[in-house]
Amino acid sequence: MGNIENDKIWLSSPHMGGNELKYIHEAFDENWVAPLGPNVNEFELALELYLKSNVNIAALSSGTAALHLALIECGVGFGDEVICQSFTFSASANPIVYLGATPIFVDSEIDTWNICPNALEEAIVDRIKSGKTPKAIIAVHLYGMPFKVDKIMSIANRYNIPVIEDAAEALGSKFKNQFCGTFGKYGVLSFNGNKIITTSGGGALVCQTKEDKDFAVFLSTQARDKATHYQHSHIGYNYRMSNICAGIGRGQMEVLPDRINSRRTMMKFYLEIFNNYPGIKMQIEPSNLYYSNHWLSAIVINPEESKFTSEDLRLGLQKFNIESRPLWKPMHLQPVFINSPYYGTDISENLFNNGLCLPSGSNLNELQKERIGNKITDIINSF
Repeated sequence: MGNIENDKIWLSSPHMGGNELKYIHEAFDENWVAPLGPNVNEFELALELYLKSNVNIAALSSGTAALHLALIECGVGFGDEVICQSFTFSASANPIVYLGATPIFVDSEIDTWNICPNALEEAIVDRIKSGKTPKAIIAVHLYGMPFKVDKIMSIANRYNIPVIEDAAEALGSKFKNQFCGTFGKYGVLSFNGNKIITTSGGGALVCQTKEDKDFAVFLSTQARDKATHYQHSHIGYNYRMSNICAGIGRGQMEVLPDRINSRRTMMKFYLEIFNNYPGIKMQIEPSNLYYSNHWLSAIVINPEESKFTSEDLRLGLQKFNIESRPLWKPMHLQPVFINSPYYGTDISENLFNNGLCLPSGSNLNELQKERIGNKITDIINSF
């Protein structure tokens, strides 16, 4: 037995619900262990019923795979340009490069930390002037916070550019009571081990039509044409979710509402702590139009007011074996994308320099929360 006081507290660890093994055992008993089977079908159906927007779901091996297929379905190819939110994880941008296209990065706005409508339109207008209309817009619901859906969709529709919603972190989040991932031409979900629900590794493509879903499934299973022999007229991928992983997903879907409530409770827990200190702001909903699952609770620290930095707090928590993490480093500052165009100011850069994600797992117990709260308070009061 370890010392509970020193046990590692993770940022966001998997949290099983109980019925995952039942569906996995069914898959083994029925010998459905391939990338098809009852669990895949039922997991897709559960997601479709949950999202309630007449969408069609293709369960895949990762959120990155879903984004890659969404770009293919949008017709993105070599030499094209795709607008992408800069303040995000690299998986949002990497599939653009897979296709030989160029990412055009756009800054964030301060209300939601997501893609800035003004910078977005500036980028579109400038790229059109240069002779290239962007083939798609990748907008991210960062840490579960919905982006400014009305404004972004209005701009996209004005220029007839499809929106791919990166809702990898936002399953269960809503804007105007509609679920994130269902507004754009395509939506992307992730079930990686650290997400609000997990399939160990996995993702899904949210499609508006059955035809788009069927084409995604076709591409994700090596694009095999209908023939008795193996014949291929398209380049395909090995991207379909396995029936085993989908069994985990079925069990996780049964507890999704509880997981969302727990994450939102963690945000409120931190809000009560930080309300007592100057210079610390949380990522919270700008208005009641927004509903975030608060996959991760995140803060920004103004060191001139607080007298300490986000790195001071991160290192202080690390000493007590409590994991925290800087906010995403914007893509336009990453060495691999150093030559990609960028539109905006320094909002995303300032968020990165001054921000921190805090332990947000739905499986944190009361003793762990008390430990986190006490250590945060002790660290802040030491400055």
